[in-house]
Order: sequence, then structure tokens, then C-alpha cells
Amino acid sequence: MNLTIVYMIAGLSSRFGGKIKSLAKVGPNNEKLIEISLNQAIRAGFNKIIFIVGEHTEKPLKEEFGNNYKGIPIEYVLQRYDKEKRERPWGTCDAACCIMKKIHEPVVIASGDDIFGGKTFEILANHLRNSEDDVTVVKKLIEMLPERNTVNRGTFEIDDYSYVTGGVESVGISKENFTERSFKEDSPASISIFGLHPKTLELLKGRLNEFKRQNSDDKRSECYLNLELIKLIQEGKIKMKSYFTPEKWLGITNPKDEIKVRKELKNKINQKIK
Repeated sequence: MNLTIVYMIAGLSSRFGGKIKSLAKVGPNNEKLIEISLNQAIRAGFNKIIFIVGEHTEKPLKEEFGNNYKGIPIEYVLQRYDKEKRERPWGTCDAACCIMKKIHEPVVIASGDDIFGGKTFEILANHLRNSEDDVTVVKKLIEMLPERNTVNRGTFEIDDYSYVTGGVESVGISKENFTERSFKEDSPASISIFGLHPKTLELLKGRLNEFKRQNSDDKRSECYLNLELIKLIQEGKIKMKSYFTPEKWLGITNPKDEIKVRKELKNKINQKIK
């Protein structure tokens, strides 16, 4: 079975100095963040790569990677929007729907700004090879909260069989306040990576079109992939299995995170050597 890994890399980050976070050099040999993630995906058996790009990221990524990475073909899909009517693209659901004409096989859709770990990709690949249900990978909420400050996090509700039944996107969660907001340390937290079958993308396209109709006058509204998937689950149109990953999730938000990620990757290599 062919498996496609799709990375969303459509925007620049103001908090990261207006640069492309995916191209930050974080590896022990100056590998870029996206290279670390690609290597993990390829080892798990993914044999096609799609980059969802924007007008500011398309050229740098093409210059960096060309049409293949280590012999694996790369396709580029531009996420477009009407600048006369919109201030920004339509969000992550729109990004996911951009690839519909490019795929006929299961796909994993992930942020290009994060490192998910090799075992995470193995979990996703094994599930998609053996099940018609969609899939996501989660971490315990406590492991997704920084030592200081607040963050926005998506959390899921799951049943006794580890299937997603609901979820919310919460703003301003911290290690100090998560219990006050009815969360537990082991609440399943999204790491924004999903394994989807082509039929699910068709359903998402329908939801996206409806969202655009309802928000046609709002120049900043965004349609979020995780929230639309939850709606499809609650409507009984899809089923999504969840798995906890033992891997440490590493992400970049601001320049200081680049140093932390580099240190984490170096420590991981040193532990393997020992």
C-alpha cells in the first residue's frame, strides 16, 4: 500500500521572526526540522511527500528540496485565497482539502513545524494499512503544557475502545489551571497529526464549502481540521481511532524553542549511543 505524508507549510511565523519554522536548523548535523520529520516518516514506510505551501513558502521549499527527497517524490500544492476578500487563508481544513486531486491513497496530514517521533509514524502507518477507520495520535495533556505561560491546546474525548467521540479547542491552558478547567493530567491532547482515507477528505470538502458560505463576510475566519473532524465523528460519518504515542513531541513557536529542540535531539542521540 502506498502511503503519503502531507506537511502543512503555508505560512511564515511572526513570532519566529517572519521565517519558515520548518527550515530551522535543529539537527545535530544542522538538519532542518522538516528533514528530521521526513526521515522519521520515510523509515515508517511513507513513499510519497506533499508540501502544502503558501506564496511565501513555495519558492524556498522548492529551492531546498526540488522534486524529491532521498528518492521519494515531492509534490507541491499551493493553498490559495482571494486577497481582495480575505486577510488570510481559510485554515487547516482548507489546506487539507487542497490535496484532494493529488491523492488516491491514505494520507497522514501533519504540521510542518513539529517533530512527532518515529514511533508516531509507525503507529499511523500500521493503522492505515489495516483499517478503514481514520486515526490520530495523542499525548497526555500534562506532557503538552510548558513549565511557564499558557498555551492553546486541542483535547479529545475517547471511549473505552480508544475511538474519538468528541473534543474541544481550549485557549490559555497552563500547568497551573488545567485542573480548574476540568482537565486531567492524562486527558488526550492533540498533537495535530491525522491519518485520513480519501473518503474523509471528500466529507471535509463538503464541510469546508458550508463553512465558507456561512462566513463569506468574515475576512479572518478559519476552518480548523481537528474541529471539522470531530463534527464528522459526532454526525456518525467517520470513525477515528486514537493512540497514545510514547514519543516526545517537539515543536517550535518562537526562536528560543529552536535551542530547546536542538538540545532535545542531541540528548536523544546521546542516549542511543549509551
